[in-house]
Amino acid sequence: MTSSKDTELDLTVAAVESARAGEALYGAHQGQGLRIGICCGKFNGGITTRLLQAALDALDEAGVAKADISIAWAPGAFELPLLAKAYATAPRPYDAVITLGAVIRGDTGHYDVVAGECARGVQDVQLTTGVPVIFGVLTTDTVEQALVRSLPDETNKGRESAHTALEMVNVLRSGSLGA
Repeated sequence: MTSSKDTELDLTVAAVESARAGEALYGAHQGQGLRIGICCGKFNGGITTRLLQAALDALDEAGVAKADISIAWAPGAFELPLLAKAYATAPRPYDAVITLGAVIRGDTGHYDVVAGECARGVQDVQLTTGVPVIFGVLTTDTVEQALVRSLPDETNKGRESAHTALEMVNVLRSGSLGA
């Protein structure tokens, strides 16, 4: 299930509740000066490129310079966490890493292993390094679902992943969390 109007954050309610705390931190979709690494899976690459196009559009709109974006291609989703770790621990680490790909359920249990291990690996990298690593890997039952989630519009999960990366970098650098 995807989010709906009933599950979306009501910013008015969030503002009221945040006023009850000493500090409320939010990230912005501002990318000037940020370095972003993007890890892409070649398997189901037709879906991945649709996600990548939307992510790059979002980063461009947010002011991330072309020279500050690096894209690396892995054979598939299973290998994405290793690329993410390389970006997060590079001699000049990237501010955020976005993983993009598609794991589509088939007739075997391979889907569960690949999707689960990819997600676990991405989470491990960000918790170990402190660098936001965004899970932009579609995990769908059908090709049709993957195509819908990678449409060239505001609902594209690549676009959403880029926005999430920017928000996480900016919230981690704000208020009492900032360096």
